[in-house]
Amino acid sequence: MLRLPPLAALVLLFSSIGPSVAEVVPLIAQCQQFFLQNNPPEIPGILVGGNILNQNRYKPICQTLASTVTFVTLYDITNKIPVFSAYKYNGISLVPRPKTIWKIEPQLEKPNNNANMRKDNGGVYNNQAGTKDYNNQQGFDRGHLLPSCYGFSQDDKKSTFTLTNIVPQVDTFNQGSWSNMENCVKCIMDLYCVNNNGVTEGYVVIGAQPGNNFLNNKMNIPSMLWSAFCCYSHSQGMWIASAYLGDNIPNQPVHLPTQTLTYLTSQLGSVPFPASQCPPMTVVTHLYPTVAPQCQC
Repeated sequence: MLRLPPLAALVLLFSSIGPSVAEVVPLIAQCQQFFLQNNPPEIPGILVGGNILNQNRYKPICQTLASTVTFVTLYDITNKIPVFSAYKYNGISLVPRPKTIWKIEPQLEKPNNNANMRKDNGGVYNNQAGTKDYNNQQGFDRGHLLPSCYGFSQDDKKSTFTLTNIVPQVDTFNQGSWSNMENCVKCIMDLYCVNNNGVTEGYVVIGAQPGNNFLNNKMNIPSMLWSAFCCYSHSQGMWIASAYLGDNIPNQPVHLPTQTLTYLTSQLGSVPFPASQCPPMTVVTHLYPTVAPQCQC
């Protein structure tokens, strides 16, 4: 019997059955619609050229709720936190923030489990954090990477409440400067990420830099969180982008500094939008006076 090399077998399988709805997938390219120009970020030592360097540790998840893929996460089953989450932003949502129901990814425990994320019923898991792991941990929030407020549909918003999209985040940081940054970026994208066809379209990547400490001896406490967005703006006649980095500590300033994509790369090595037209050395601070205080930037 002819045996194909593993990569060839994957390509043949994928081409024969079309895109899979499975959440935990062998190739991050299976969720490429959430990356600008279908190019996943570059994360040194983890994700390079679209290839995951340690597939036993880092698991790409096409986050799926009600059989619909809503965003993509690269998850670290050793640190029990996401490396990053990425999403295609589609504009102002008219649906309210949903009730918080924490979910887990069944396929991280058993690959043959159903593809849809499911409610966490208080279990203890080998390859991911559960609700019990975050209970009674004073000083820390379950901090979203992709925030619920970016979601367009109700399912988009609900799906962000999966613990594979969560890190232990210092509560005052999460509720303070990080929240202000999320609101600022959302507001800027709503106003300026409108393309030549009048369609709101922006791309966001939000990541966590692992630290040296663990919460409950299980989840890594990130030393820093970072966020970046990029889009084409018809009103500005150009591509616009900015990045934000914040130490995961108390007593942060009210607003995080707006940085360039180049600055983010110089600090962490990560490239959120490789091989794209995103401006590496300019930011959107010139827009802030026009939108203040509307955008809380």
